[in-house]
Amino acid sequence: MDRADVGVTGLATMGRNLARNFARHGYAVAVHNRSASRTDQLVAEHGDEGTFVPATSVGEFVAALNRPRKAIIMVKAGAPTDAVIEELAARMERGDMIVDGGNAHFEDTRRREADLRERGIHFVGTGISGGEEGALLGPSVMPGGSAEAYQALGPLLSDIAAKVDGIACCVHLGPDGAGHFVKMVHNGIEYADMQLIAESYDLLRQACGMTPAELAEVFREWNRGELESYLIEITAEVLGHTDSGTGQPFVDVVQDRAEQKGTGRWTVQNALELGVPVTGIAEAVFARSLSGNPDQRGAARSLPGPGASANASADGLVSDVRLALYASKIVAYAQGFDQIAAAGREYGWDIDRGAVATIWRGGCIIRARFLDRIREAYAGAAPASLLLDPGFSAALAQAQEAWRRVVGTAAAIGVPTPGFSSALAYYDGLRRDRLPAALIQGLRDFFGAHTYQRVDHPGTFHTDWSGDRTESPA
Repeated sequence: MDRADVGVTGLATMGRNLARNFARHGYAVAVHNRSASRTDQLVAEHGDEGTFVPATSVGEFVAALNRPRKAIIMVKAGAPTDAVIEELAARMERGDMIVDGGNAHFEDTRRREADLRERGIHFVGTGISGGEEGALLGPSVMPGGSAEAYQALGPLLSDIAAKVDGIACCVHLGPDGAGHFVKMVHNGIEYADMQLIAESYDLLRQACGMTPAELAEVFREWNRGELESYLIEITAEVLGHTDSGTGQPFVDVVQDRAEQKGTGRWTVQNALELGVPVTGIAEAVFARSLSGNPDQRGAARSLPGPGASANASADGLVSDVRLALYASKIVAYAQGFDQIAAAGREYGWDIDRGAVATIWRGGCIIRARFLDRIREAYAGAAPASLLLDPGFSAALAQAQEAWRRVVGTAAAIGVPTPGFSSALAYYDGLRRDRLPAALIQGLRDFFGAHTYQRVDHPGTFHTDWSGDRTESPA
């Protein structure tokens, strides 16, 4: 049997393209799928791109791999992944490596890594972003796992990753579940980014009466400036597309229900556990949930709306929305990077946030020009918040008046902008000298004796609210 440098099992679109990417870079690739027809099809259609070693069984697949074996799993997250891991591990030896390239929950990755480590096998949870095109042409790769495993895997993963300024969009992020955690937050930011783009489109269309084709040109223009990104680029393509069957703008024939696979929800759930306010990501997840309940929305159409008419100046509002979109994006990314830092403290990871920004510059869905500025912000001593970096704080100062006008205009004419509004509220909350949380803590002490601290001297205190209201140390 021919021998392979690396193997890929699970040959749906992502796995298939990842295998082709390895082959194109000169690696001999063992390929396997439970349905042998997919393996045969891959070799028949793309066998001329490099060396493929087809396997008809898991045993044959493992036997084809050079030691230390490197097997990449590209199957559905959850129980199917556990089943494939066990099939592979039962046939592997100490020092071999199993790489999970799917969207696994990072806690599952931590569990799997600990289990396989006891058996002498390296388990490497690896986030891979870029969709099917990225998997083939160069994704952003986010591996976790042991440093020893990365020494063997790093050169292969870096070879197939996207390159920006000659730097591979791949870096070892930390032990056990660090890679899948960073990929989860990446996806959460992706949710927020898309929500903000959708709100920009919706407000300009509703307030100014602009057509999708006109808005496509707006987004194309925005993509030439500080908003330049993959998502802005493809927004222009989607808005400019005409449905061939009806002749209508494509966006008008698509049902207004945004689906989700769970990574955004996981991001919010984990942020709640860590106590990190990722309000932009949360609002994006909730907006998708609201869109997924058309019966309730249909029944609510009788609810009264504002009396203000939508007659905003297109030129003025387009400029304001551009600034509000940029400011809100800064907030969403800042919250995501705060979550990564908090997770590092909680789980014992030392994740370099500058390195994360570096590998997100290419290949991945949220790649954007301003990730260079984020990388620079984390190059030295990390700011307490990304919003406090001098470059970003200047951009926020420039945008804030337009940002407020956008939120006010949307509220006045009844266009929901939870992304813009929550980002602005976070910005205002962060910069406040005092928050109304003092009243909340007083209420908690009143009904539940939860105590409070004072601003004038140290200690923890309780007031006898039901008695003479004297204060005593808790």
